[in-house]
Amino acid sequence: MQDMHLDDVVPGCVSQTLTYYDGTERQVLVSDREVPFPEGKLIVSRTDPQGILTHGNQSFVEMSGFSEAELIGQPHQILRHPDMPKAAFKDLWDTLARGEKWTGYVKNLRKDGAYYWVLATVVANVRDGQVVGYTSVRRKPSRQRIDECIEQYRQMIAQESA
Repeated sequence: MQDMHLDDVVPGCVSQTLTYYDGTERQVLVSDREVPFPEGKLIVSRTDPQGILTHGNQSFVEMSGFSEAELIGQPHQILRHPDMPKAAFKDLWDTLARGEKWTGYVKNLRKDGAYYWVLATVVANVRDGQVVGYTSVRRKPSRQRIDECIEQYRQMIAQESA
């Protein structure tokens, strides 16, 4: 996964280093600009079992700010925002490993450094008893619940850093 570039982002972005669960790092450029979830749309993406993007619908491509060619073949974590606690993604993967669907609020990072919130539901795609990938469907989140998540996630990140 490549670092973000100043040519791609909105003015006023600040640079942050993201460290992923596997220890890899990526420089991201982040702004305080929120892009509202599109009314009446669903954002859908699919990955292989390792979380590599294999499909994204047009709403997914548009909201991410990336082209489809830039997304396919990349880890889904290309959209990870630094304000998301690692524990949220650990819960996601632990839930999926138990064969259950996961639902949660996620703050995603766009290519241009802006962000958008989603209410995500992730399920395993199973063929002949084997997990062959995952599908994530995102819908418009509740503003009240987002506001609650902001504080909860801030506290979780502080605990992770302690």
